[in-house]
Amino acid sequence: MLKVTSVSRSFGDHRVLDGISFDVHPGRMTGFLGANGSGKTTTMRIILGVLAAQSGTVTWHGGPITQQVRQSFGYMPEERGLYPKMKVAEQITWLGQLHGLPAAKAQENTAKLLSELELTGRADDKLEELSLGNQQRAQVAAALVHDPALLILDEPFSGLDPIAVETVLRVLRDRAAGGVPVLFSSHQLAVVERLCDDLVIISGGSITASGGREELRARYGSTRFELVVDTDAGWLRDHPGVRVVEVDGPRAVFEVDGTDTDQQVLRAALGRGAVRAFSPVVPSLEEIFKEAI
Repeated sequence: MLKVTSVSRSFGDHRVLDGISFDVHPGRMTGFLGANGSGKTTTMRIILGVLAAQSGTVTWHGGPITQQVRQSFGYMPEERGLYPKMKVAEQITWLGQLHGLPAAKAQENTAKLLSELELTGRADDKLEELSLGNQQRAQVAAALVHDPALLILDEPFSGLDPIAVETVLRVLRDRAAGGVPVLFSSHQLAVVERLCDDLVIISGGSITASGGREELRARYGSTRFELVVDTDAGWLRDHPGVRVVEVDGPRAVFEVDGTDTDQQVLRAALGRGAVRAFSPVVPSLEEIFKEAI
């Protein structure tokens, strides 16, 4: 498990990270979300040793992260970092060897990854000859070629069309299913919502929400309900302890301020006639993100 504990970092007078803590668990996809400038990339660079934390610790399986340990990590930066004039398969194989793989194993892993990412037909093309989406797939392959023990991906879906997103999603899920912890950032909240098991939301250098996806949905959706009745639901506006979010004829979405208020509303609705639907509203990731920041 990767564990980030009370990590802080400043650049001059600007405090970029303020005592952040979170875990990335084996076999789980952790979405790392935040607006531009919130501290995501700085955190990733500290984990990888590119930057140093000014306080706090980052540990791997309970121990310090040495250079040898980092050698086993896979990292994909937001900025494309491959060589544009090198052939795709050639440089991915070379990167595998830099991570310590024998040449034959690096070639085998490269061929397998290019097949999984549907790039086999472009293996002998120079990177600059590929579309931006295919360059992004090659960047994913470069992060995976050495069978990393931990994956850290900064905006891995940037520039991908919907079909390419599905391809990359499948590859990343396979790695997580094999027990690899995966930490990734993305602004594509719909993709994150489908992919992640856990969420870490950062705002202004502080963690504002973290936990399992369903745990956060329950936490942020525990006070919002939907009611559908046979008649107009406008009477809810006058019910004590209720804040109406939306009313559209017989359908209403509302928030409650007490533990039993939802049941009081249900009893009041039944007293007025038939109730066609009554249930908690499960918030989307976008709604959780907006509330958390």
